[in-house]
Order: sequence, then structure tokens, then C-alpha cells
Amino acid sequence: MQYTNLGKRGPRVSTIGFGAWAIGGMNWGPTDDEVSIRAIHAALDAGVTFIDTADVYGFGHSEDLIAGVIKERGKGEIVIATKAGNDFYNADKADDQGYGPIRQTYTKEYLIFAAEQSLRRLGVEALDVLQLHSPDLEKLERDEPWEALETLKRQGKILCAGLSIQSFKETEQAHLLDRHADLLDCIQVRYNLLEREAERVLFPKAQQHGIGVIVRIPLLFGLLTGKFTRQSTFGPDDHRNMNLSAEKLDKYLSDLDRSRPLFESHPDETMAQVALRFCITHPACHTAIPGAKTAEQVADNSAASDSGPLDEPELRLTQ
Repeated sequence: MQYTNLGKRGPRVSTIGFGAWAIGGMNWGPTDDEVSIRAIHAALDAGVTFIDTADVYGFGHSEDLIAGVIKERGKGEIVIATKAGNDFYNADKADDQGYGPIRQTYTKEYLIFAAEQSLRRLGVEALDVLQLHSPDLEKLERDEPWEALETLKRQGKILCAGLSIQSFKETEQAHLLDRHADLLDCIQVRYNLLEREAERVLFPKAQQHGIGVIVRIPLLFGLLTGKFTRQSTFGPDDHRNMNLSAEKLDKYLSDLDRSRPLFESHPDETMAQVALRFCITHPACHTAIPGAKTAEQVADNSAASDSGPLDEPELRLTQ
């Protein structure tokens, strides 16, 4: 496993992290807590030191599972990043499978409350990283969310402040890095072999200001593992019903054909490993957070870090 600093002010992290959305038990089909716990242990055993979660993942359940493992093993050098802003505390869980009545709430009062709840669940003295959870741009033009991060930092309740950039809004939200460069320690960005909008404006801004970059959806909801076809379908409790609909699958798989030479040039690596190496090759990117439900998936993902970045001739195969 290789390690790097998350920007100029962020902590040292593994270049492959653990994305903890799926283990929350919502939106990714069935999960088993014992299997999920083994997956977290497998990540730590493989040298992963960066875990990304959110309060809304399973309505706190993802954070609870992580807290149990940390309590058993000790926190040590493990960096836990969580998120706030999707208000599920006022949602009716009996009527919600993940995103029904949940609303975006980015008032200063609510964000401080949510951070304190995550502190309690995770059982830590301070949150290593708290990210605003992909809010609409209109909410980010207000002062309150930024004042909340400033207050939480000043109180010592968070060590680093972050922003999870809303998907497909990378260029539109890039100006926020200029405006809040002194506060933002890191951003989280949707980026993968088939979705590269962030390279245009957002990544240069992050590099200019020394802001760390966390890559989410590096395997495009599993499509870049090679396990899906145009006939793949997903259960009613799986968000990929929408994100990998038949129409989107067809487009993504057509786009993927252009990158086949890259995968074919690495016969000893899985598609997932090559796709993850692509993400961490970009000089703006510090860690990628593939989601995983099982220890086997974790082992495959983590091995991508060992081989390091792709070289320039290999990158040309992705054009």
C-alpha cells in the first residue's frame, strides 16, 4: 500500500481507501453486518488507512459499524471522513428506503448538530474530516455552511473541512475552491475512466490551492470491474436501477470499448485494479474510495495501490 498527504494541510492517507456507503444497508441491495465488518477488517489488514462514510449511509449504520471495528482495533493512524447535510433525522424510516423524505439542510445550526451526532456514533474526540454532502450550488452560495465548518474547526470538533462536489457539477462548482481556499482542506469528486469532467477546471484549482482530492465512484458503481453487461438489472432497493439504467449501461459500455487496449495491456491485473490505478495517476488525486461489501472485494481493490500510477504511454490508451 502506498501513502500520501491529502493536500497541503490534510492527513496522511492510503492511496486506496474504503468507501463505506454500501455497508450502511441501504441503496446497494442486501447486506450482512458480519460480512461488512469482515470487509472493514480486511481493508485495515491490507494497509488501508482512509475510510469514507456519511451520516446518512444507513441512517447512521455505516458509522456504527466503523465505530465497532475502531473500538476493537484502536484508531491509530486510521483517518475517518464523514459527511453531513442530508437530513435524515426528520425522515420517517418506515417509509423511506434511502432518499425519499430526506432533505438537504445546510443551516449552521443543523450542520453543527449533525457533526456532534457523528462524533457520538463514531466514538472519537474529533472528526478527522467533515464534508458538506454534495449540496446544491444555491446552498453553497450562502454563508451558513461555511460558518458551520469554521465554527466546528475552531471548537476542535473537526480537524479538516471538506466539500463533496455534486456529481456532474465539477466545473460549475470550481469557483468555490477560490472563494474558500483557506477553509477547505479537501474535496470529494466523482471521477473515473469514463467520467473525466473534473480534469478541465476543478483539478487545476485544487492543485493551485493545495486542496486534497478524494475520488469517489472510481469504479462507476461496479461497471469498471467488468461484471456488468447490457442485460444487467438491479433490485428495487438498489440505487443502480437509476444510475446504471439500461440506457446508461449501453452508453457506458460503448464508451468503455475505447479503453479496452488499456485493460488488455495488463493481463495480470483485474479491470478494477487498472481502473483504480487510472484514478490515482492524476497528480491532483490523492486517494480513491471504491465501495466494497466483502473482504474479497477489498483485497482486489487494495492491491491497485501496490502497482502505483500508470505511465504516460498507458494513459494515451485512455484518450
